[in-house]
Amino acid sequence: MAASEGGQGSARSERADREKYAHLLGHAGRATVAVRAAPGVDPAPLWGSGVFVAPGWVLTCAHVLVSGDGRRRPTGPGGEVGVAFGGRVAAARLEYDLSRPAPEYPAGHGPRTDLALLRLVDPDVAHPCAWLSDQPAALLEDAFIFRGHDRPGAGTDAGHGPGEDDAVGACPAPAHMIAPAPMDVDPFIAVRFGARDARGLQFGSDVRVTPGASGGPLLDCDRGEVVGIVKGSHREDRVGLAVPVTELRRLAPYHLVPGAEGLGDDPYHALMSLHDRWHWAGQDLGGSGEPTWFDAQHAIMSGRGRLWGVQERLQALDLLASLPAPRDPLVVAAAVAEALGRADPSGRTGRAGPWTLRTWRDGHGALYQGSDPYTELCAFVHYLRIVAQRTADEARGVPGDEGAGMRAAAERLALFVAAKAVVLLPRDRERIGPVRRRPDSVLVEFEPLFYDDAGGRQLFNWSVSEGYGQGQWQRVEVQESRNGMTFEEARGQVLRRLGPRLLRADDAAGGVRVRLEVAVPEEHWHTAADRWQVPASTRRTARLRPLGPARAVVLRDQGRRQEDREGVDPAWLRRWQGLVGAGRLTALRVPPGPRASVSGLSRLLEEADEGAVPALCRSVADGTGLEAVGWALDAGHPVALWPAGGHDERDCDRVCDEFHREVRQLLGAPKSVAELPELVRELRAKAAEGGASWARDLVLLYDDPGNPIPQLFSQGTQLSPQ
Repeated sequence: MAASEGGQGSARSERADREKYAHLLGHAGRATVAVRAAPGVDPAPLWGSGVFVAPGWVLTCAHVLVSGDGRRRPTGPGGEVGVAFGGRVAAARLEYDLSRPAPEYPAGHGPRTDLALLRLVDPDVAHPCAWLSDQPAALLEDAFIFRGHDRPGAGTDAGHGPGEDDAVGACPAPAHMIAPAPMDVDPFIAVRFGARDARGLQFGSDVRVTPGASGGPLLDCDRGEVVGIVKGSHREDRVGLAVPVTELRRLAPYHLVPGAEGLGDDPYHALMSLHDRWHWAGQDLGGSGEPTWFDAQHAIMSGRGRLWGVQERLQALDLLASLPAPRDPLVVAAAVAEALGRADPSGRTGRAGPWTLRTWRDGHGALYQGSDPYTELCAFVHYLRIVAQRTADEARGVPGDEGAGMRAAAERLALFVAAKAVVLLPRDRERIGPVRRRPDSVLVEFEPLFYDDAGGRQLFNWSVSEGYGQGQWQRVEVQESRNGMTFEEARGQVLRRLGPRLLRADDAAGGVRVRLEVAVPEEHWHTAADRWQVPASTRRTARLRPLGPARAVVLRDQGRRQEDREGVDPAWLRRWQGLVGAGRLTALRVPPGPRASVSGLSRLLEEADEGAVPALCRSVADGTGLEAVGWALDAGHPVALWPAGGHDERDCDRVCDEFHREVRQLLGAPKSVAELPELVRELRAKAAEGGASWARDLVLLYDDPGNPIPQLFSQGTQLSPQ
C-alpha cells in the first residue's frame, strides 16, 4: 500500500512538473512570431522567427531580414514586413539594426550584433510578451527553442492553446520529461550547452536548428526566462548558436534605420522599461483573468527557499523602470560593487556590450551571485537603497515636473526597500541604512581678504568643498590664515591638492567625473581654470593633465551667494528661471569699449530675452571687458561666455564675427541650459586634439542660484586699497 502510494505520489509530482513547464512553454509559444513577407504580398517561404519583447516590439536576428545572396528581402509599402502570430499576420517595420557598426569605426569595422528590432505598424494590436533575462546566461539544464509558424490559424487549433506546438528542441531534461508530454510538440531532444565565446551561446551538436527557427527565443525553463535569440547552426563545429539577450545592451541611437521613429536618445533603457512595466501591469486587479508569464515563473520557482524571488524581482524592475536612465554605466557598476561589498567597481565597462551594466535593471541582474538566500537579499536591498538615494539626490537639481516625478519615483522605490528590509538582522539594517553621499561637483573658492601694505597686492584664503546640489556643500579642505597669500600662491596650493581630491570625489560619485566649479572675485574673471593641470593619479611621480578636456569646468562669481536671511538676488533667480523655461538659448552679443555707452550696455543686458546668454569676445581682466561682465552680473545673468585671454582691440573686427558665430552655434545645440557645461567640455576636448581652436580658452560662467555657493568661510574683513 505504501509503495503504491509512493508510486502515485511520484506520478502526481511528474504531472505537476509537466504542468508547470506546460504553462511556461505556452506563454513562450504565444510570444513567438514568424517573420515573413508583408500582408498583401505574395506569400514567400518563412524568413525566420522572432519574439515579442515589449508592446509593439519584436526582437529577431538581423540576418533573418537578409536573403541567402546577401540582399535585403523584398518588403511592402513603406518597408513593411509581416509578423505572423495567433493566426494572423500584422504589418511591421524594421526600426533598429544592431548589425550596423558604430560610426566612429573606420570602413565599417567594429562590433556587430546579429539582432534587429521590428515595430508593429498598428500600436493597438494586442499580443503577449516574453520575459527577457536581466543576467548573462549560465549553464542551462532545461531549455527550449521556439519557432514561429507561417500557416493560417497556426496555434489556434482546437485541442491546444496558441503556440503550444512551437517548441522544436530542448536540452537535458529530467527523465520524466523525455516521455510524451500533454502537448502537441516535437520530441524533446537532449542538448549539451557549452561555454559562451565570441560567437555567443553554443549548444551541442545533437540538436538541429530547423529552418525558420533563426530569430526565435531560447527559453531557460529553470529560470523561466528567455536568455538568447537563436542564430542557427555552425556548419564546421556542428554546434547550435544563439545570441545572448544581454547583447541588447549594445543598442544605441546609431542603430536606428533611416526614416524610423525610434525610442529616443537611450533606446535600450526605453525598450526595457516598456518590457518591465508591461509585465508588472499584467498583475493588475481586474485584469483579463488569464495566467501571466509571472504566474508560470512563480509556479516554477516556488519552494526553492529564495528570499528574493520572482515577486520581488517583478516589482523591483517595475520601480526601476520608472526612474531615468543612469547618466553613466560606471554609476551602475559602482552601486553593484558597493552592494556586494567590493572595494572597486571592477566590472567590465566601456563600450556598451553584454557585460556593460547600462541600466539599473542590468545592475539588478548582476547581483545574482549564487550566494545563500539571506546574503542575496541583503545585496538586493542595499543596491535598491543606493539607487533610490542617488535618484533623490539627482532630482534636487532638476526643476519642474521632471524633478517632481523623479522624487516621487525615488520615494516609491525607497518605501519598497524599507518594506523588504524589515526581515534583515539589526546589524545589516544599520550597515545598509546610511548611503554614502555622492557629490556632483567640487568647488574651489578664493576668498579675498585685504590688500597688503607692500605694493597693494590683494591677499586670499581658499577652500575646497564637495557639492550635493541645492546649495548643500561640505568643505573638505580649508586654508585659512590671518595673513593670507597672493592669488598665484593660493592657486599653486590648490593645484597641489586638487588632483587627489577630484579623484576621491569621482570615486564617491560612482566613477563619474564630477564638475569642477571655481569661484573667483571679479578681478579674476579671466581665470582659465579649465587649463589648470593636476596629477592624473595619486602616484608621487604622476603625470599632469589639463582639467578641461576630461571634466566640465565652470566659473562662479565669488560675490554672489546664498545668505541665510536675505536669500538670493531676485534678478539672479528670475534670469535663471527664464533660461530654464526658455524654448532655446540665444547669444547676446555684448559690445565692449567705446562701441557701447554705460547706459546703453546696462539697458541691453537688463532688457535681454529670457533665453539670452551674454557673450563677450574681449578680455575681461580689466577695463571695458571687466565692466561689461560686471553689468551682466548686476542684471542677474547667471550664464555667460568669454575667452580667458580675449583678443587685442586692433583685431576685433577680424576675430569677433567668428567667435560670435561659433557661440551662436553652441547655444543652439542644448535642449536645456543644464547641458551647457558638458557641451563646452566637449568643445575643449576637440580643441585639445587640434580642432575647435576658438574654444581653447573659453570660459563658461555657470552660476545656478538654486545651487548657490556656501557662505563665507572666513570672518576676515574685505577692505579697499588705501
